[in-house]
Amino acid sequence: MLYLLAEWLGFEGILNLIRYQTFRFGATLMTALVIGLIIGPRFINMLRVRQGKGQPIREDGPQSHLAKRGTPTMGGLMILVSLTIALLLWMDLKSPFVWACLAVTIGFGIIGFLDDYDKVSKNSHAGLSGRVRLLAEFAVAGVASYLIVSQISTDLYVPFFSDRVIPLGPAYYVFAAFVIVGAGNAVNLTDGLDGLAIMPVIIAAGTFAIIAYLVGRTDFTEYLGIPYVEGAGELAIFSAAIMGAGLAFLWFNAPPAAVFMGDTGSLALGGALGAIAVASHHEVVLAIVGGLFVLEAVSVIIQVFWFKRTGKRVFRMAPIHHHFEQLGWSESKVVIRFWIISIVLALMGLATLKLR
Repeated sequence: MLYLLAEWLGFEGILNLIRYQTFRFGATLMTALVIGLIIGPRFINMLRVRQGKGQPIREDGPQSHLAKRGTPTMGGLMILVSLTIALLLWMDLKSPFVWACLAVTIGFGIIGFLDDYDKVSKNSHAGLSGRVRLLAEFAVAGVASYLIVSQISTDLYVPFFSDRVIPLGPAYYVFAAFVIVGAGNAVNLTDGLDGLAIMPVIIAAGTFAIIAYLVGRTDFTEYLGIPYVEGAGELAIFSAAIMGAGLAFLWFNAPPAAVFMGDTGSLALGGALGAIAVASHHEVVLAIVGGLFVLEAVSVIIQVFWFKRTGKRVFRMAPIHHHFEQLGWSESKVVIRFWIISIVLALMGLATLKLR
């Protein structure tokens, strides 16, 4: 938007500066951060007044969590507002990739909001039925996948190998939708402790900002042997918005949290990461960079499957971060150690760019 404004006003100096994606990356990050910090206190007070009892706390969960009663949820609204405003100010409005990713973010955010609202209004953990939520998620992801995949090839690129692809053809549309939905729900399952989900999301977004920028440059793609996607560099701007809005939210979500992001934020951010991975043709790398989210989701799948088969549990409690709490780890120890794991996985994901 600012690019078009500068062009319309004839400000050549500003126009030349805004053309650089690196400048807009920093500007978007700082804009989202500042907006989030400004609106945060008002949002939290509004949520506290409207929700009363806040997010329901599980009685069968770790006993230390009972002290969190009364903490408002739906803090993801703060993230969505600051992210969207910053993005609309600095993005290239002609980019189909950014619009598709923004559609996923807002669409999944709405689904998460409805789920959070159902939980808060009924003071229950149930929320929307799993079937209804998944159908809505796949509807949003399906539209976004069509918008993205119609702009790129339908080949699945394999990391660690140059020019090694798996031609999926029309099945790529379905695969892309599954990546987006899977990423959204994996981040959602990770969001169980103060600061646990948001920092790995910021780390993953920063990693994919680098990947998207490189994928959008022919000189780098030829040197690294990675797929070139015209216009993918704008996804770095989208990633910057996630990082800035995420850092602002972390300011208020740091232990003890003044607000929870809820499904409103976790579903939206996870879906956004999935959409960025699809648009940049690095879906497999997302499984590495977001390995923590994968671990959380797999722990739930294993727990449910094994319990239904044998009546016994593999973990003391799932998702796996609760397992470590039950082993005696403090909440802060779990969070910080999981952050460290996220950083290591991000570095491993970046290493795939050259190890081919």
